Amino acid sequence: MNIRPRDRFSTEVTLTPEAVATYARAAGDTNPLHFDAAFAADTRYRRIIASGTQTMALLLGLTASHFSQSGSMVGLEYWVQFRRPVFADETIRLEWLIIKVSSNARLGGHIVDFRGRIRGEDGRTAVGAKGRVFVTDKL
Repeated sequence: MNIRPRDRFSTEVTLTPEAVATYARAAGDTNPLHFDAAFAADTRYRRIIASGTQTMALLLGLTASHFSQSGSMVGLEYWVQFRRPVFADETIRLEWLIIKVSSNARLGGHIVDFRGRIRGEDGRTAVGAKGRVFVTDKL
């Protein structure tokens, strides 16, 4: 397992109003900002926005996909801060930077601390995040 501080991993995701609405309803989020264009047009956002749970799921899902390529990963903790809305019709960039890797012999793997964000098409950070996971090459 070759995980080092300053390593980065990222991906881009293009959202659609239909996917945002479907996710919100599946998550039990009935806020009309996530599926009602007429309602959203009369708000400060002027258009449909993704739910916070959806943006978090995308960001956390990227960590699982990345670390499970070479072993097994379990999330330990995550912290997120919403800075601006993620719009239902934008392409966003999910990014993580590894800050610290600590070997844990008792558990047989590594504790990995990292910071991440979601950037919108305008380049501004929409969601900031920190995370900690346990990674092992023992499946």
